[in-house]
Amino acid sequence: MRRTALLATVTALVAGALVWPAARQADAAPVTFAHPGVTVSKSQLDFARTQVNAGAQPWKAAYDQMMASKYADLNRVPKPRATVECGSYSNPNYGCTDEREDAIAAYTDALAWYITRDDWYAKKSIALMDAWSAVIKEHTNSNAPLQTGWAGSSWPKAAELIKYTYTGTWANSGRFATMLRTVYLPEVINGSNSNGNWELSMMEAAVGISVFLEDRTSYDKAIAKFRTRTAAYVYLSSDGALPKTVPSQNLDTTAKIVNYWQGQSTFVTGLTQETCRDFTHTGYGISAISHIAETSRIQGEDLYGTDVGERLRQALGFQSKYQLGEAVPSWLCGGSLTLGLGPVTETGYNALHNRLGIAMTNTQKLTEQNRPSGSNNLFVAWETLTDGDNPN
Repeated sequence: MRRTALLATVTALVAGALVWPAARQADAAPVTFAHPGVTVSKSQLDFARTQVNAGAQPWKAAYDQMMASKYADLNRVPKPRATVECGSYSNPNYGCTDEREDAIAAYTDALAWYITRDDWYAKKSIALMDAWSAVIKEHTNSNAPLQTGWAGSSWPKAAELIKYTYTGTWANSGRFATMLRTVYLPEVINGSNSNGNWELSMMEAAVGISVFLEDRTSYDKAIAKFRTRTAAYVYLSSDGALPKTVPSQNLDTTAKIVNYWQGQSTFVTGLTQETCRDFTHTGYGISAISHIAETSRIQGEDLYGTDVGERLRQALGFQSKYQLGEAVPSWLCGGSLTLGLGPVTETGYNALHNRLGIAMTNTQKLTEQNRPSGSNNLFVAWETLTDGDNPN
């Protein structure tokens, strides 16, 4: 009897061990958040700094590219405003470009501080964050959710580096946190039923903000939305005849799904909901998926080991081969693709190929061809420097 009971207990424990990671990945924020912990960790930063200081490539070239950019200019004058108004395709553009680029600059300066240990860069990052936290109250017009997602993805990356690595003081860090909590998080946390890259970028912002605020409830909500949206954004043959959908969108017929997928009716592994729109918007979605998966990894969860990692791998590979020039078959987007994937492959490639050892021939070729990858001037910046062949 005791042997039977012991065997049953061991079996249950083994079964629990096998299912526990997946359950935690989907459902629970870390008990203790890791800092800095939004897309880049301290060990990743230390590796990048060591490589740059040694003059090793591609990191030194990536660092030089960053330092030569307008974002690292210590004479930059922030342009905050109380109301950032962004219409469709940023028309009108009242503060949209200024906000996004000031946020990228704050992150750029924070990275520059970490690598150089020059206080002026940390102080500049702080000045940019303080300028906006003193002024901004809201985002308005039709693109407000996306704009908030883009800028809200960069701000917490900068804030994490300054708060947790800078040896000086940041007197207004509490005000900055209040800005994220009251101006940004409410605009993104409930998601969007627009094209999938919107919600993915919004969840990237929500996850990053939640880490900085140590807000477990918002983190859990954002990750849950992210899991649902990622499954509906990248198709796998295991999904069945049709792609998965986000229930709130009521895409309950084949015709509605095909229309939502830009008229594409043949579904193959790695195709995304926006492949037939253009690769630039597809790149936004892929980038957000990789950023959230990376932040989650730093926080002790392994989304790369779930369908998220498989969808990311397949999306990168599928888009990369056509970005590299492979002929487009007639069944795909009417035989014509609008290319322009952008600097979005480093994070996912490093995680899946370098850390997990998965062969990714097309993604590798495209990633190495594009090095050093810079910024898309929206929410992606300097990922050859932070993620390129980084073992940490």
